[in-house]
Formats: sequence, structure tokens, C-alpha cells
Amino acid sequence: MSGTEKILEQMQFEPANVRFADLQKVCQAYFGKPRNAGGSHWVFKTPWQGDPRINIQNDKGKAKAYQVKQVLLAIERLGVKT
Repeated sequence: MSGTEKILEQMQFEPANVRFADLQKVCQAYFGKPRNAGGSHWVFKTPWQGDPRINIQNDKGKAKAYQVKQVLLAIERLGVKT
């Protein structure tokens, strides 16, 4: 099991306990480089038009639980089983 798969598993079972750096790693693995990064929001482009774009925020080193769930839904929409 790769590192990304382990993080995905943790995201499913504990969305409120995911490190921001881990969420960044997963987003970069599935959506490529962020369109906007370095500020308070990191925005990743998705292959479909319109929303949802992937928008994540660092909350004192942790990822926000609702954003973790949005990332999981976007990965599922890509056709990847999580």
C-alpha cells in the first residue's frame, strides 16, 4: 500500500484528523500542481468544468474536515475507488 493510499484510508475514517501536508500530497497526486498556492487557500484544478474545484485550507497544521470530505468526493468522481 502506497503512502497516498494510507492517507486516503485515514481520510475516510477520520476526516477531522488529517494533516494539511497529507491532504496536499493526496491532492497533488490526483489533481496535479495547485493553480493557486502559498496563501491561505490552495486551489486545485479538476478535469471537469465548473465546481467543485478543490479548495483546501491549513487550519493550524490540520485540514478542515469538510474539505477532506470534498476531496474524497472529487477523487470518487474521477472514477477512483477510495
